[in-house]
Amino acid sequence: MCCLFVISFTSCASTRKNQKTESYNVSGNCGMCKKTIETAGNMKGVSEVEWDRNTKIASISYDAKKTSSQEILKRIALAGYDNEAFNAPDESYSKLPGCCQYTRKSSNDRTMPADNKRETVEQREELNESKVQENEKATSQFQALFDNYILLKDALVNSDGEKASLASKSLLENINSINMNSLSETEHKVWMKITSDLKKDVELISKTTNIERQREHFGSLSDNMFELMKVTKQEHTIYYQHCPMANDGEGANWLSKESTIKNPFYGSKMMSCGTTVETIKN
Repeated sequence: MCCLFVISFTSCASTRKNQKTESYNVSGNCGMCKKTIETAGNMKGVSEVEWDRNTKIASISYDAKKTSSQEILKRIALAGYDNEAFNAPDESYSKLPGCCQYTRKSSNDRTMPADNKRETVEQREELNESKVQENEKATSQFQALFDNYILLKDALVNSDGEKASLASKSLLENINSINMNSLSETEHKVWMKITSDLKKDVELISKTTNIERQREHFGSLSDNMFELMKVTKQEHTIYYQHCPMANDGEGANWLSKESTIKNPFYGSKMMSCGTTVETIKN
């Protein structure tokens, strides 16, 4: 009976709590690809990936309360492998060993007419116009994101927890609506890097009206927003500002459209405490 109990306990322990298992197509070639894909997706106690080099199918098992298949597929894409959800940045793909560089769909092949591989002047103009429109769309998306961030910052400056919560909810909608297909390679890479942490901080701020708790998450939110703003075009000059007193004396940063210091971590208690440490010009 003791042996039976041990076997039963081991069997239960081997199943991850809140486990989900899903399958996705992931590009790749060889055994080295398998190792890289699985290493990128695996997190001890959280997720496990098994990739079949013959079928190109990755079986993904994960704790749904700790991560998601989208987050796992992002990590795999950042490692250089296109998949159903995300395309790998060109820079990541180019760093793969020669034997691992699988055949990718060419963007040129997708845009060229099937019966004529030579572009006419009109076709080039249409393609250029399309790219301009995509860039403008990406700029518009991030402009809305930044504008709602500023509303959140201003609410914290005014120590208004209710407005900060509402601004965070709008900011979360912006994050969830970003169309990654319209992003440049650099924007794509940064966005994939920061999205999870960005969303986590915004969600925590939106779920409370306690101003001090909101301010606890605003610092890391601002640092990730700064990383994003550095690689995107904006309508305004952006000021990256620093308060040395925040975070129990460790300091914290925020973004502003104006050079005048208005401290979101202390509000009227220390409104002018801080300095501009970097300027991002349009």
